[in-house]
Amino acid sequence: MTAAPVARQGAVPTAEAVTAGGCAEKLADDLGGDQVGLTATYWLEPHEHVRTTSEPVTIRFVGQRVGATGQDPRDRFDRTEQVEGLPPDSGRVSITTKVVGVNAGQWQVVAAPVAGVTGATDSRPGPPVRRVTTRTRPAPLLHGPGVRETAWPALVLLGVLVALVTQALLLQQSVGAWAGAMTVSVVAVAVGYLAAKLWYLALHRQSLRKFIPAGTCIQGFLLGGFGTLAVGSLVTGAPVGLLLDATAPGVFLAMAIGRPGCFLGGCCVGRPTSSRWGLWSSDRRIGVRRIPVQLLEAVMALAIGTGTLALFLAGPLPLPGALFVGAVTAYTVGRQLLFPLRREPRRTSAGRLLTLAAAGLVVVAAVLAPVLTP
Repeated sequence: MTAAPVARQGAVPTAEAVTAGGCAEKLADDLGGDQVGLTATYWLEPHEHVRTTSEPVTIRFVGQRVGATGQDPRDRFDRTEQVEGLPPDSGRVSITTKVVGVNAGQWQVVAAPVAGVTGATDSRPGPPVRRVTTRTRPAPLLHGPGVRETAWPALVLLGVLVALVTQALLLQQSVGAWAGAMTVSVVAVAVGYLAAKLWYLALHRQSLRKFIPAGTCIQGFLLGGFGTLAVGSLVTGAPVGLLLDATAPGVFLAMAIGRPGCFLGGCCVGRPTSSRWGLWSSDRRIGVRRIPVQLLEAVMALAIGTGTLALFLAGPLPLPGALFVGAVTAYTVGRQLLFPLRREPRRTSAGRLLTLAAAGLVVVAAVLAPVLTP
């Protein structure tokens, strides 16, 4: 397993770097502010270089605004991007530098490898110096190649719609009423979103002042959303177990729809790989063949969603709520198994093992409950 690629920026006295973050954090960064900036990308072509080790690759970008006169520091920048953890034979690689806070206009950028790449043979030179002509753009449009910044919000909203419609149809079939539960579900979506951001802040040890640009974590959404449903069922008088069982299929179908948005939007990316099963994707800075962990999680969510849907339609379960518990447990186990494939390193291995152990205890309890119940 290779290490995650990390881009280290050199000193930039004339410009401000655009940082990366979670799904919602990337979107908030893009939509915030009225600054303009630019991006420049250096492509490492497979036939231009041979790398036998995973030593860092360093690219230097030097840019100057066309027609600039005088000594305005916002008319030029000099930056190096050092990328660690690229596996040998990783195919085509894009390395993008992003700069905001510069003067608007057309720019000429010279990009050249400094270290970490060699010629394919002793007689063939290494990757060439590349000259890029680019223009400044508003901050919302700044990202590397291969990124569709609108994919994540569009697919997440579509997933929420599918979840609400699926829940309404299942409740209509089982109890003949869905309006009250739909109201609670809309509130649950809002609470789940807030909980997802709070979970992100707690996980990354950030203050509440960063709430608006903070990313989101699906664990927080599930906890806040399902918790609100449970409380709301007590208010509306709906059976808690039945309501949660009817909600589970739509939620996991929604995840199956939303996760490809992460793949297209450049967040939650997988580790770089030399495997033929890898897919080229970008984290908005480094484009390389990666393990498509977002798509693997989407397939897992699709399997859970269709499985719980089939079980719900097959008839009432002997223990209301068991379908919901089983679905969440299966997702928890699968997600923990996928975590090592992600680029973002885990802060502790003990947490993953404890989560798997807790999920195993839940499975055992779910199996024994019908047997021990008189």
